[in-house]
Amino acid sequence: MQISDLMTTDVVTTTAGTPLRDIAEMLLEHEISGMPVCDDSGTVLGVVSEGDILFKESGRLDPRGGFVGWLLGSRSERQLEKAQARTAGEAMSSPPITAAPFESSAAAARRMTEEGINRLPVVAMDGRLVGILTRTDLIRAFVRPDHVIATEIRDDVLRRVLWLTPGVIDVDVRQGEVNLAGELETEAEIEVLEKLVAKVPGVVRVSSAVTLRSEKTAVGR
Repeated sequence: MQISDLMTTDVVTTTAGTPLRDIAEMLLEHEISGMPVCDDSGTVLGVVSEGDILFKESGRLDPRGGFVGWLLGSRSERQLEKAQARTAGEAMSSPPITAAPFESSAAAARRMTEEGINRLPVVAMDGRLVGILTRTDLIRAFVRPDHVIATEIRDDVLRRVLWLTPGVIDVDVRQGEVNLAGELETEAEIEVLEKLVAKVPGVVRVSSAVTLRSEKTAVGR
């Protein structure tokens, strides 16, 4: 499944010059935890989130000598800048970690986990924002109905990727657990099939009873 299948296209955005107080009000109003910061052309400059606002607040509330003591502590230059931020552009995380619409949901999940982020702005080749993908979107994909998962396996994995004739592989999905049965020509084909099915969003486990097609059968085709 591609990111374009899961992303939200109606994205709440802001500009670099927007005051942080307005950002906080927008997050509350739209019930979101972060948003892309874009320029006039729609190019993503960074992402501002609840964490950025809380980071600034932590400086004000630090019990070890107040804000001045916080600034004089062991902090990086960027942390000091964020602590003094007044606008989205000064507080945002930049450069932004983004994704392309054609990337897989599995790749997006890995990136979010590795980078410790909750959202990925989705951008076109020219850098313009076309959508946003959140962890909630990925979780929603994980709980898809069994029949939807089975259809994706048959249509995308078996037919479009592996070019297999319908009926060659039997697919049964129950509670996200996939059972495969049938025959293929080589061990490599079986291994690729199992790996591709395991990457389909919503698949919890893959049990394979796919065996090698006998030489006799292959000759008699």
